[in-house]
Amino acid sequence: MKNLTLKEFADVVASNEPVPGGGSVAAVCGTLSAALSEMVARLTIGKKKYAEHEDEMSEVKEKAFILRNKLVDFIEKDSIAYNKVMEAYKLPKETDEEKSMRKNAIEEGSKLAASVPLEVAQVSYEILPLAEAVVIRGNSNAITDGLVAAMLARTAVLSAILNVRINLDSIDDQEFVREYKEKADELENNTLAYEKKILEYSPF
Repeated sequence: MKNLTLKEFADVVASNEPVPGGGSVAAVCGTLSAALSEMVARLTIGKKKYAEHEDEMSEVKEKAFILRNKLVDFIEKDSIAYNKVMEAYKLPKETDEEKSMRKNAIEEGSKLAASVPLEVAQVSYEILPLAEAVVIRGNSNAITDGLVAAMLARTAVLSAILNVRINLDSIDDQEFVREYKEKADELENNTLAYEKKILEYSPF
């Protein structure tokens, strides 16, 4: 999936197939956020005006590169996880044994389908400090690119969290549900606050 052109990916998303859906698109948003952060860092490195921030921008570039590639892989991982849930719902349910096996498969599939977007949210959140760095100390001619990176990171986190929450509704393991709800709530609150902080540096 990650090797599709942008148009091909958009066409697949627009089709009547349930995947790739919102979870994969959240990963795309995170990928683009990291890419923009990396771009601004690269546009800063080597410029005399920003010589004092050279080391920091080199670090931002490397971290953004790593996060970008992690998130590219999640585009497909999210679809695979959702397919596990769909496959579980299609299992036979005629006998008690079949019903039990189907219920367990749905539970495990739903846990995976909640786990993957939580990882997407967590990785996307890690982009915010990079976006903040390039907005404040990066090439000022590319400040809007850094701001867009921050907004895309927020979108990636919040979109992924929605996918976590919808899958929690199918899970009976209440300890798992409680743990993931707490993580999702904390990530959402932290992300909104962090984005607000970064956007305050906008001169526009």
